[in-house]
Amino acid sequence: MTYFLGIDGGQSSTRAVIGDEIGRVIGAGRGGPCNHATGPEGRAKFTNAIRTSVGQAVEQAGLDQAVRFSSVYAGLSGGPAHKLALLSQVVPNDHAVVAGDAGIALSGATAGEPGLVVIAGTGSIAFGRNREGRTAQVGGWGYLFGDEGGAFWIFREAMRAALAYEEGWGPPTSLRARLLDYALSHDLSVNNVSGLMHLCYTPEFGRARAASLATLVNQAADSRDPAAIEILDAAARELASLADAVRVQLFAPGEAALVSYWGGVFRSRGISAGFRRRQESQPGVHVAAPLYEPVFGALIEAYRAVGRSSIRLETP
Repeated sequence: MTYFLGIDGGQSSTRAVIGDEIGRVIGAGRGGPCNHATGPEGRAKFTNAIRTSVGQAVEQAGLDQAVRFSSVYAGLSGGPAHKLALLSQVVPNDHAVVAGDAGIALSGATAGEPGLVVIAGTGSIAFGRNREGRTAQVGGWGYLFGDEGGAFWIFREAMRAALAYEEGWGPPTSLRARLLDYALSHDLSVNNVSGLMHLCYTPEFGRARAASLATLVNQAADSRDPAAIEILDAAARELASLADAVRVQLFAPGEAALVSYWGGVFRSRGISAGFRRRQESQPGVHVAAPLYEPVFGALIEAYRAVGRSSIRLETP
């Protein structure tokens, strides 16, 4: 019996799944973040996350902890540099690939079929692959230069709207009250949005925490707040633009193109509906919900890396 391993490693956690030779998923595990692998501390965190997640998957599968995998594919945020050797030190294998995490999101969303995926969590990025195997990537520039439509971008636009209202030159919006309610309930010791803005420049209020407040915009939009509705529509427009930029590089005008999505931002009804509407107004484009999570996309790529491109997963 031969076994295959897929790994999805990011800023918050690392997930691993094991498949057997016919595509049955037989084990899964989770570990800590593994996005950095530079310096002794980063390497230790990386190897511990891989060892923990793979160890749990091996145990669930009922395999020996010393099992050697025929193929391992790891899709990792933070770039693949220096991580292949570390991975192979922890996980015995005959063949291993370390790549970015956008590709496994696509493979999971489309079950390995050609198409493109837009990923919108804290940030945003789009990645696609056509029938010839050619790929394209757009976005992923980080919060300083891009990440349009991502959760941090949504939070920033909400802050801008609330600040403009607070200073008297923007239209009324409930976003100001919602942001201040959050500050009060979390003992942030600010009594206006300007104070919250200055807090955003401190380590106490990092990007991940700021991005989590994007849900306040969804709540305001559900209450018909015009500013919130416009922010969500603008986010949908930006994410659709990322998809458009990938599609024109890989697919001819009018050619059938499967578009999918991944990330917490798409849980917003306003964003998902606006994204779908804009995409399906283009000839040949079909928007579909993701079939699998990215970690299963990594497993699909583990099979593909050794010529098993026709495998079909059987998930629990």
